[in-house]
Amino acid sequence: MGTDHATELKPLRPEDFDRWWDHVVRAFGGGPASAEERALDRSLTEFDRALGVWDGDTLVGTAGAFSFRMTVPGGAPVPTAGVSMVSVAATHRRRGVLTTMMRRLLDDAHARGEPLAALFASEPAIYGRFGFGTAALQLSAEIDTARVTLALPEGTERVRVRYAPPADVLAECEAVYAALVPRRPGMLARRPGWERAALLDPESEREGASALQCVVAERDGEVTGYARFRTKMGWGPSGHDGTVSVEDLAALDPVSGAALWRFLFGIDLMTTLKVRGRPVDDAWQHLVSDLRRCLLRVRDSGHVRLVEVGAALSARTYLAPVDVVFEVEDAFCPWNAGRWRLTGDAKGASCERTADAADLALSVRELGAACLGGVSLLSLAAAGRVRELRPGALAEASVGFGSPVAPWFPHGF
Repeated sequence: MGTDHATELKPLRPEDFDRWWDHVVRAFGGGPASAEERALDRSLTEFDRALGVWDGDTLVGTAGAFSFRMTVPGGAPVPTAGVSMVSVAATHRRRGVLTTMMRRLLDDAHARGEPLAALFASEPAIYGRFGFGTAALQLSAEIDTARVTLALPEGTERVRVRYAPPADVLAECEAVYAALVPRRPGMLARRPGWERAALLDPESEREGASALQCVVAERDGEVTGYARFRTKMGWGPSGHDGTVSVEDLAALDPVSGAALWRFLFGIDLMTTLKVRGRPVDDAWQHLVSDLRRCLLRVRDSGHVRLVEVGAALSARTYLAPVDVVFEVEDAFCPWNAGRWRLTGDAKGASCERTADAADLALSVRELGAACLGGVSLLSLAAAGRVRELRPGALAEASVGFGSPVAPWFPHGF
């Protein structure tokens, strides 16, 4: 492993799960975690994909992967390794522990035939050297609902919104979520059990707010959307000053979405609506009367790596016809290095090895950033991260790689 200790990488055994989980909790700040969270994480852990690095009897590193199917442009679900639970003890930093774990995880994903790997980065600078590029952004906002109004589309008044205990309507909400998965790149088809993560509601993480609440939108007796949220009462010199925090919102059509936003804007005694982790093209931005009073913030969200360049680029469709040869650099997964010819359009694509002259030169990190259609190859080129070798190739590829909707990672893992 390139360390000066006798460290050993081992698959996680069920009997070691509690130590493994405690190590992860400590690495991410050591905050309180409930027994319910521990039990759910244990049930979701894929033990054949979970790793521990041991220094004798001491656990010094953890990592794992979940088996997801992620939507790519065109709507196809692509097998994806969801890299997670990555931690290294502060006593064992810069000794090759992380590199060893990433080596095993990516080799395993390659052997399983997963074209993509994805993760959320606590420190984004760490994962670029392993070929991950920032492929999706997320939007947060803090909206002054006392001064911002909504312009609602026709038909909103025909949508019924009602309260429901979150657990009682879980199946209906999951059906809405599942219907939305093919519509947006980055969305994850949830395996059984993952739906329960949305209902975790430990009091220690509420920061004084209410227990999780839920409303559903209905049209013609069918659930067409839902919102999960918390409220926190507050009082200022002028009176009530409460806050609504949106945890999750999904809708199948514009009027159902508008009805849910209208409800959240209008909760009694609340003057601030906090929204986090939303798509950067979220529709509510076109309903509000004053976007400046919404205090928008954008940050990185999902990071993507092409585990297999040919399979990953062949799995998606392209907004405009493309016929381009990439010279790909990939030191960490050398099976990707070399020239690849991508030909495709809105109906499908093929990406194969070629000996033809390269049109564009870039690393696998840039392909990961661009593969969901949310990051422009032109913008990467402007930053010096893509080189155009054939005039016109950059614009052609950049247009083709686009997506009609922004990629979005709907939840952590």
